[in-house]
Amino acid sequence: MTIHSDHPFWPAEGDRDPLRRFRGRLSSPVTVWATGTGRDRAGLTVSSLLVADGEPPRALALIDEESSLWEAAPHRVVVNLLGPDHGFLADAFAGTAPAPGGPFTLGEWEDGAWGPVLRGAAGWLGVTLDRAEPRRVGWSLLLEGDVEHAEVGTVEALAHVRGRYRT
Repeated sequence: MTIHSDHPFWPAEGDRDPLRRFRGRLSSPVTVWATGTGRDRAGLTVSSLLVADGEPPRALALIDEESSLWEAAPHRVVVNLLGPDHGFLADAFAGTAPAPGGPFTLGEWEDGAWGPVLRGAAGWLGVTLDRAEPRRVGWSLLLEGDVEHAEVGTVEALAHVRGRYRT
């Protein structure tokens, strides 16, 4: 057996997509968009998002149409801004880390008016999504909604840059 210094699943340096490499260099906030209550919760890690101030303030996100969040047909969501200790939780909601019993067994969650709120998060938004069918943007669906509530926590926000979590 030979151990290589290269990652076994990455394309060779010259074969990598420049757009994907550019996007990977953009610092992205790490959030979990969550909906539902009790056992009927659904959530998804989302880093492709924008919060726009205005009257009313708006939240926009690109999500996978095959995600449990979209399958739950949400009308209201909580945008949980993750903190420095939430990397594994982010991976679990992204479906890249194991979560026996589901990702909501990780962390402490409270059911709120817009959905599940993560205790100890760097902040959260309560968002009511638009009723209109979201449009396709690239390989994703563009969710849009009005921000009706905003809270800021006391911990730093988690960011994702070049495949790693950072604060």
